[in-house]
Amino acid sequence: MKTILVPVDFSDTTTPVLAEAEVLAKALGGELVILKVAEPEPDFVGFEPGPQTVRMAVAQDFHAEHARLEDLKAVAEANGVKATARHVQGPIVEKILAQAADHNAAMIVMGSHGHGALYELLVGSITNGVLKGAKCPVVVVPAAGKK
Repeated sequence: MKTILVPVDFSDTTTPVLAEAEVLAKALGGELVILKVAEPEPDFVGFEPGPQTVRMAVAQDFHAEHARLEDLKAVAEANGVKATARHVQGPIVEKILAQAADHNAAMIVMGSHGHGALYELLVGSITNGVLKGAKCPVVVVPAAGKK
């Protein structure tokens, strides 16, 4: 069975990305690994794990994201596609590539927000990072209105 890794960020691109991944999974007889990479906890100078209030806020966000991820898994399964939800924390591009390798992904299906060239130059792009480092095909679903 082919595994399709689907990194999501809960933006407007999540629904069309998941829909495209479901179509591909059905066509290939595959399954989805729906992945949310949470940002790493911020480093604070002079504090080991960070102030308690920050740790609590990060934990609450992580819990809320996990619940949303489970909802996406339920939607995929309701549409007849086997799915697994994975929620990890760390540098986004590196974690996506590591999860693709760990799950022996046949492909990665992800979205593009369609930011301009200046934004890409200054901030970078998760999609570009994945495209450069992926060892499997990457399907990029354009942001709404960017087709």
